[in-house]
Amino acid sequence: MNFLDTHLLSIVVFLPLVGALVSAFLPRGEGGQHKGIAFVTTLATFLVSIGLWVGFKAPVAGKYAFDERVEWAPALGFSYHIGLDGVALLLVMLTTFLGPIVVLSAWKFAQTRVKEFCLALLVLQTAMLGTLASLDLVLFYVFWEAMLIPMYLLIGVWGSEKRIYAAVKFFLFTFIGSVLMLLAIFYVWSQSGNGGSRTFDYPTLLASASFTPEVQMWLFAAFALAFAIKVPMFPLHTWLPDAHTEAPAVGSVLLAGVMLKLGTFGFIRYAMPLFPHAAHEYAIVIATLGVIGIVYGSLMCMAQTDLKRLIAYSSVAHLGFVMLGLAALTPEAVSGAVMQMVNHGISTGALFLMIGYLYERTHTRKLADYGGLAAITPGIAAVFLVITLSSIGLPGTNGFVGEFLVLMGTYTAKLGQGSLFGLDFDKAAVLSAFAATGVILGAVYMLWMYQRTMFGPVTREENKSLKDLSLREWITFAPLLAAIVVIGVQPQSMLSAIKQPVDEFVARVNRADASVAPRTATGATPARRAPLRPRAGVQGDEPLPVQQLDRDPDSPILPPSVHR
Repeated sequence: MNFLDTHLLSIVVFLPLVGALVSAFLPRGEGGQHKGIAFVTTLATFLVSIGLWVGFKAPVAGKYAFDERVEWAPALGFSYHIGLDGVALLLVMLTTFLGPIVVLSAWKFAQTRVKEFCLALLVLQTAMLGTLASLDLVLFYVFWEAMLIPMYLLIGVWGSEKRIYAAVKFFLFTFIGSVLMLLAIFYVWSQSGNGGSRTFDYPTLLASASFTPEVQMWLFAAFALAFAIKVPMFPLHTWLPDAHTEAPAVGSVLLAGVMLKLGTFGFIRYAMPLFPHAAHEYAIVIATLGVIGIVYGSLMCMAQTDLKRLIAYSSVAHLGFVMLGLAALTPEAVSGAVMQMVNHGISTGALFLMIGYLYERTHTRKLADYGGLAAITPGIAAVFLVITLSSIGLPGTNGFVGEFLVLMGTYTAKLGQGSLFGLDFDKAAVLSAFAATGVILGAVYMLWMYQRTMFGPVTREENKSLKDLSLREWITFAPLLAAIVVIGVQPQSMLSAIKQPVDEFVARVNRADASVAPRTATGATPARRAPLRPRAGVQGDEPLPVQQLDRDPDSPILPPSVHR
């Protein structure tokens, strides 16, 4: 195999950083060159990353595609270890896909400190890609923390009036949670062996680490807090509306499109597989908070007067579906959660991009300052409508598949029985019913927003002379619109890519505590058997047979290649 084949993933991860280094040596005043280098670099990164998609083959259990490992500090257990499973592959492709779109969309916006602006974008892309590709806990943490600096600068330097407040709030929230995760990482390392045999290698830890249920609860809490802040889950979401409102449009696109997904990715990659017993114990809490986030975020959207804050709260609702799907621990629900991660990045990223273009024309984000734009800017109205319908989850668009799978998988989940006022109920059925109201509320607030901006009388005289989408703006929206339609009509390729990691994830967590399903009518749980210790050399517990994964082989949503 040649160098490109064996190091393709490293090239994708570090190519944006190479572009940043080239840009760093150019004169500060050459803004056009800096933007050109940023665009060419991100476009090249996307084109190279297509090789990951084309060459991806589902690896055997315990292995990862495009695996690369170099010893970093073997005496301490550090290594440069990267690789992909199907879930990470989709998010890597989403990150590289949005890269050139973000740079091109900011061509007119970036007029001051252009060099620093482009450097921040490129460094941020490498940090996000590295976070997704890492298979070493220290390497993961380095990339995870590296994301904070360029995003802090994008908000604090190029944001709106309250940008410093929003940037500091974003930094403090995410950093505090990350410190607790770092302490948990070092504890896991300390228990992984003796002397020089200790390791931070994720596949090794997944195969051999074993903690008592009590210890798992604490370690899971430390990891989950860091990831829950990044998602963000209710009630840790308060930093998000401020960050989105004050960030420039490109910052909001990257924040909503990729960075928030790294929190949900952390749950499915690290927190839940490493501590499966605790994941079972916390599942009902996570699912409940997810549903609260869905309803709360939707209601808050209906109370907003600022376009960006409205879309920010919609992210709380949409990512509530993701957390609900992960906590349900059924293959359909987890598959839907992963699909929702990708689809939210496309749809909400496009919404923030549209609001950025509207703000460039009107210099206002207030809903009351819009109205009647459909007659003045029909191109904007048409694109905005497609994106709005995608965010709602209209069948035939990308947003439908993920939400439907999450609701279907949650309804069939085994989350136990509850009792209220003497009435027994199935927790999964109640949670899925409340979550379904989020679909209705989502249609209400999104269509209400579209009606107030695009229809009715023109509320401002200045809006009568607004320009429609330019060629550059059409080019930025074209791939997003194509993705909305293609994923909505044919999600099979994505479902096939995530089939194996989803099955392994569900099997591992469910295997950790097989007694979680049978509960009494009062919610009491029978005595549990001792947690299983995985055999050396196997990624977690052995996968359960397919028929034990609670997957309906006749499901009309998941094709046979995904079931078997």
